[in-house]
Amino acid sequence: MRLCLAATLLAVLLGGCTFGVPIGNRGQQPSSGVPATPPSQQGNPSSYVVFGKRYYVLDNSAGFVQRGVASWYGTKFHGRQTSSGEIYNMHAMTAAHKTLPIPVYVHVKNLDNGRSAVVRVNDRGPFISGRIIDLSYAAAQKLGVDGPGTANVEISVLAEGEHKPTSVVRSIPLNTELTQDLPMFIQMGSFSSQLNANNMVQSLVAANETAVLISHLQTDDGLYYRVRVGPLFDIDEANAILSRLRGKGYQTAHIVVQDDAE
Repeated sequence: MRLCLAATLLAVLLGGCTFGVPIGNRGQQPSSGVPATPPSQQGNPSSYVVFGKRYYVLDNSAGFVQRGVASWYGTKFHGRQTSSGEIYNMHAMTAAHKTLPIPVYVHVKNLDNGRSAVVRVNDRGPFISGRIIDLSYAAAQKLGVDGPGTANVEISVLAEGEHKPTSVVRSIPLNTELTQDLPMFIQMGSFSSQLNANNMVQSLVAANETAVLISHLQTDDGLYYRVRVGPLFDIDEANAILSRLRGKGYQTAHIVVQDDAE
């Protein structure tokens, strides 16, 4: 679907935008160590049931260490919503765990080959007996789990500011895999009135948000004008922008993945 840029934004958009994440810092763990991870508004019930079994989410993950089998999940779930509400990106360094509060950063060591990595747990699973963590495809590749499918691992939760001798890897190039990886957007609102959409665009520009666009969606109920920020190709970057926007008062903002038809 064609994306229509508001005329008043052309000069701003031509200036470009890094979306608040310095490009030179991609692929490196922040110098201050593990960032603060406020609990997700969803994904942290006191308990939940899957396949008839009840799981109890930990109130506190400090000092948590666990050994067991790791597996990984990829294309089938790429672009779907995780338990935390974030969009799963198989090329980001993330993982799923049954009981850790989310999100949380975890150091994973492959006991079979000695490799290690840091992942951000933002999903629930795996719900197979004996398995303790489900890695994203990128994490599985770094740890050497993608080939055999599973591996014996030790996982340990990292406290805020803590360092481990490894890097957080974000493996999505900015411009080289656009045909394979659907772009993400922060959707600010969807309006049946173009005037209302334009008003939100102006509000975002006044709030120093530059990469704003309006896309059209034709439905059986009529034409809708969707105000979005993006496109984005990194789930960590998208979540950082989402947090920034909500901090500016846009509480209904949420991450969406561009449909194939768009």
